[in-house]
Amino acid sequence: MIKAVIFDMDGLMLDTEVLLQRFWCEAANSLGWGMTPKDVLGIRSLSRRYAEPHLKRLLGSDFDYPLVRAKRIELMNAYIAEHGIRKKKGLDELLDYLKSTGIKAAVCTATDLERTRMYLTQVGVYGKFDEFICGNMVENGKPAPDIYINACKRLGLLPEECIALEDSPNGVISASTAHLNVIMVPDLTQPSDDIRPLICAVCESLDRVIEYISAAENA
Repeated sequence: MIKAVIFDMDGLMLDTEVLLQRFWCEAANSLGWGMTPKDVLGIRSLSRRYAEPHLKRLLGSDFDYPLVRAKRIELMNAYIAEHGIRKKKGLDELLDYLKSTGIKAAVCTATDLERTRMYLTQVGVYGKFDEFICGNMVENGKPAPDIYINACKRLGLLPEECIALEDSPNGVISASTAHLNVIMVPDLTQPSDDIRPLICAVCESLDRVIEYISAAENA
Protein backbone atom coordinates (compact mmCIF):
# COMPACT_ATOMS: atom_id res chain seq x y z
CA MET A 1 0.00 0.00 0.00
CA ILE A 2 1.34 3.42 -1.00
CA LYS A 3 1.38 5.79 1.98
CA ALA A 4 3.58 8.61 0.65
CA VAL A 5 4.83 10.14 -2.57
CA ILE A 6 8.20 11.88 -2.40
CA PHE A 7 8.93 14.50 -5.04
CA ASP A 8 12.17 15.77 -6.49
CA MET A 9 11.86 19.47 -7.37
CA ASP A 10 13.96 20.79 -10.26
CA GLY A 11 12.84 19.29 -13.55
CA LEU A 12 10.16 17.22 -11.80
CA MET A 13 7.79 19.78 -10.27
CA LEU A 14 9.33 22.91 -11.75
CA ASP A 15 10.58 23.61 -15.26
CA THR A 16 13.92 24.74 -13.89
CA GLU A 17 16.39 22.16 -15.19
CA VAL A 18 16.44 23.92 -18.55
CA LEU A 19 17.23 27.15 -16.70
CA LEU A 20 19.97 25.50 -14.65
CA GLN A 21 21.47 24.12 -17.84
CA ARG A 22 21.34 27.50 -19.57
CA PHE A 23 22.77 29.54 -16.71
CA TRP A 24 25.50 27.08 -15.71
CA CYS A 25 26.76 27.38 -19.29
CA GLU A 26 26.39 31.17 -19.43
CA ALA A 27 28.15 31.59 -16.09
CA ALA A 28 31.02 29.24 -16.91
CA ASN A 29 31.59 30.64 -20.38
CA SER A 30 31.53 34.23 -19.13
CA LEU A 31 34.31 33.30 -16.69
CA GLY A 32 36.47 31.46 -19.21
CA TRP A 33 35.41 27.81 -19.00
CA GLY A 34 33.83 26.25 -22.09
CA MET A 35 30.92 24.41 -20.49
CA THR A 36 28.32 22.84 -22.79
CA PRO A 37 24.69 21.81 -22.11
CA LYS A 38 25.81 18.17 -22.22
CA ASP A 39 28.27 18.84 -19.38
CA VAL A 40 25.41 20.05 -17.19
CA LEU A 41 23.31 16.91 -17.70
CA GLY A 42 25.67 14.91 -15.51
CA ILE A 43 25.19 17.12 -12.45
CA ARG A 44 21.38 17.05 -12.34
CA SER A 45 20.27 16.40 -8.73
CA LEU A 46 23.89 16.17 -7.54
CA SER A 47 24.97 17.84 -4.32
CA ARG A 48 28.08 20.02 -4.42
CA ARG A 49 30.11 17.16 -2.93
CA TYR A 50 29.64 15.23 -6.18
CA ALA A 51 29.01 18.01 -8.70
CA GLU A 52 32.27 19.85 -8.11
CA PRO A 53 34.65 16.93 -8.81
CA HIS A 54 32.47 15.88 -11.76
CA LEU A 55 32.86 19.29 -13.40
CA LYS A 56 36.56 19.45 -12.58
CA ARG A 57 37.03 16.15 -14.42
CA LEU A 58 35.26 17.60 -17.46
CA LEU A 59 36.58 21.15 -17.46
CA GLY A 60 39.95 20.92 -15.71
CA SER A 61 41.28 20.96 -12.17
CA ASP A 62 41.34 24.77 -12.21
CA PHE A 63 37.55 24.98 -12.61
CA ASP A 64 36.36 27.35 -9.87
CA TYR A 65 33.08 25.73 -8.83
CA PRO A 66 32.11 28.24 -6.10
CA LEU A 67 32.75 31.21 -8.40
CA VAL A 68 30.83 29.78 -11.35
CA ARG A 69 27.98 28.57 -9.12
CA ALA A 70 27.63 32.02 -7.56
CA LYS A 71 27.46 33.57 -11.03
CA ARG A 72 24.92 30.95 -12.13
CA ILE A 73 22.72 31.75 -9.13
CA GLU A 74 22.97 35.49 -9.86
CA LEU A 75 21.94 35.03 -13.51
CA MET A 76 19.16 32.57 -12.73
CA ASN A 77 17.73 34.67 -9.88
CA ALA A 78 17.57 37.70 -12.18
CA TYR A 79 15.76 35.65 -14.83
CA ILE A 80 13.25 34.21 -12.34
CA ALA A 81 12.60 37.64 -10.82
CA GLU A 82 11.59 38.89 -14.28
CA HIS A 83 9.91 35.82 -15.77
CA GLY A 84 8.85 33.65 -12.82
CA ILE A 85 8.89 29.83 -12.68
CA ARG A 86 6.68 27.42 -14.56
CA LYS A 87 5.10 24.39 -12.89
CA LYS A 88 5.30 21.08 -14.69
CA LYS A 89 2.14 19.60 -16.16
CA GLY A 90 -0.07 17.72 -13.71
CA LEU A 91 1.54 18.92 -10.46
CA ASP A 92 -1.61 20.46 -8.98
CA GLU A 93 -3.75 17.51 -10.04
CA LEU A 94 -1.42 15.00 -8.41
CA LEU A 95 -1.07 16.96 -5.17
CA ASP A 96 -4.84 17.38 -4.91
CA TYR A 97 -5.29 13.63 -5.51
CA LEU A 98 -2.83 12.77 -2.75
CA LYS A 99 -4.60 15.06 -0.30
CA SER A 100 -7.99 13.59 -1.18
CA THR A 101 -6.76 10.04 -0.59
CA GLY A 102 -4.76 10.72 2.57
CA ILE A 103 -1.41 9.89 0.97
CA LYS A 104 1.43 12.00 2.36
CA ALA A 105 3.57 14.21 0.13
CA ALA A 106 7.20 15.15 0.74
CA VAL A 107 10.05 16.85 -1.12
CA CYS A 108 13.59 15.50 -1.55
CA THR A 109 15.73 17.95 -3.49
CA ALA A 110 19.38 18.87 -3.87
CA THR A 111 18.32 22.52 -3.67
CA ASP A 112 18.72 24.19 -0.27
CA LEU A 113 15.71 24.72 1.99
CA GLU A 114 15.53 28.50 1.53
CA ARG A 115 15.30 28.36 -2.25
CA THR A 116 13.00 25.33 -2.11
CA ARG A 117 10.59 27.29 0.07
CA MET A 118 10.87 30.35 -2.19
CA TYR A 119 10.29 28.46 -5.44
CA LEU A 120 7.41 26.29 -4.20
CA THR A 121 5.72 29.26 -2.51
CA GLN A 122 6.00 31.20 -5.75
CA VAL A 123 4.09 28.51 -7.65
CA GLY A 124 1.56 28.06 -4.85
CA VAL A 125 2.26 24.51 -3.66
CA TYR A 126 4.57 24.86 -0.65
CA GLY A 127 1.77 24.28 1.85
CA LYS A 128 0.72 21.01 0.20
CA PHE A 129 3.73 19.04 1.48
CA ASP A 130 4.17 17.24 4.80
CA GLU A 131 7.98 17.15 4.88
CA PHE A 132 10.97 18.80 3.19
CA ILE A 133 14.39 17.18 3.03
CA CYS A 134 16.82 19.43 1.17
CA GLY A 135 20.41 19.19 0.03
CA ASN A 136 21.79 21.22 2.92
CA MET A 137 20.07 18.95 5.45
CA VAL A 138 22.05 15.74 4.73
CA GLU A 139 25.76 14.98 4.67
CA ASN A 140 25.64 12.90 1.49
CA GLY A 141 23.31 14.19 -1.22
CA LYS A 142 22.07 12.40 -4.34
CA PRO A 143 23.04 9.95 -5.81
CA ALA A 144 23.70 8.60 -2.30
CA PRO A 145 20.50 7.20 -0.70
CA ASP A 146 20.75 9.29 2.50
CA ILE A 147 18.18 11.92 1.55
CA TYR A 148 15.50 9.30 0.83
CA ILE A 149 16.35 7.24 3.92
CA ASN A 150 15.98 10.45 5.93
CA ALA A 151 12.64 11.21 4.25
CA CYS A 152 11.20 7.80 5.12
CA LYS A 153 12.29 8.17 8.76
CA ARG A 154 10.72 11.62 9.02
CA LEU A 155 7.49 10.32 7.49
CA GLY A 156 7.54 7.29 9.79
CA LEU A 157 7.22 4.92 6.85
CA LEU A 158 9.07 2.00 5.28
CA PRO A 159 10.74 2.64 1.90
CA GLU A 160 8.47 0.12 0.20
CA GLU A 161 5.46 2.18 1.35
CA CYS A 162 6.73 5.19 -0.58
CA ILE A 163 6.94 6.24 -4.22
CA ALA A 164 9.80 8.50 -5.31
CA LEU A 165 9.26 10.71 -8.35
CA GLU A 166 12.45 11.63 -10.21
CA ASP A 167 13.37 13.08 -13.59
CA SER A 168 17.13 12.44 -13.60
CA PRO A 169 19.38 9.37 -13.41
CA ASN A 170 21.15 10.58 -10.25
CA GLY A 171 17.83 10.97 -8.48
CA VAL A 172 16.63 7.57 -9.64
CA ILE A 173 19.82 5.94 -8.31
CA SER A 174 19.41 7.68 -4.95
CA ALA A 175 15.80 6.58 -4.45
CA SER A 176 16.35 3.08 -5.80
CA THR A 177 19.34 2.49 -3.54
CA ALA A 178 17.14 3.51 -0.61
CA HIS A 179 14.67 0.80 -1.77
CA LEU A 180 11.74 3.07 -2.67
CA ASN A 181 9.42 2.43 -5.59
CA VAL A 182 10.71 4.83 -8.25
CA ILE A 183 8.71 6.41 -11.03
CA MET A 184 10.62 8.45 -13.58
CA VAL A 185 8.95 11.48 -15.13
CA PRO A 186 11.53 12.41 -17.79
CA ASP A 187 12.51 16.03 -18.36
CA LEU A 188 15.69 16.67 -20.35
CA THR A 189 16.45 13.00 -21.05
CA GLN A 190 14.63 9.68 -21.27
CA PRO A 191 15.65 6.74 -19.04
CA SER A 192 18.75 4.97 -20.31
CA ASP A 193 19.16 1.20 -20.49
CA ASP A 194 21.05 1.12 -17.18
CA ILE A 195 18.37 3.19 -15.42
CA ARG A 196 15.30 1.30 -16.62
CA PRO A 197 15.82 -1.69 -14.25
CA LEU A 198 15.73 0.72 -11.30
CA ILE A 199 12.29 2.16 -12.03
CA CYS A 200 8.84 0.64 -11.76
CA ALA A 201 7.22 2.98 -14.29
CA VAL A 202 7.80 5.91 -16.64
CA CYS A 203 5.11 8.60 -16.71
CA GLU A 204 5.10 11.34 -19.31
CA SER A 205 3.65 13.86 -16.84
CA LEU A 206 2.80 14.08 -13.15
CA ASP A 207 -0.93 13.61 -13.59
CA ARG A 208 -0.26 10.18 -15.09
CA VAL A 209 1.18 9.11 -11.74
CA ILE A 210 -2.39 9.12 -10.43
CA GLU A 211 -3.22 6.21 -12.72
CA TYR A 212 -0.24 4.21 -11.41
CA ILE A 213 -1.18 4.80 -7.75
CA SER A 214 -4.84 4.00 -8.39
CA ALA A 215 -3.95 0.76 -10.15
CA ALA A 216 -1.56 -0.24 -7.35
CA GLU A 217 -4.19 0.46 -4.71
CA ASN A 218 -6.77 -1.68 -6.55
CA ALA A 219 -4.43 -4.54 -7.41
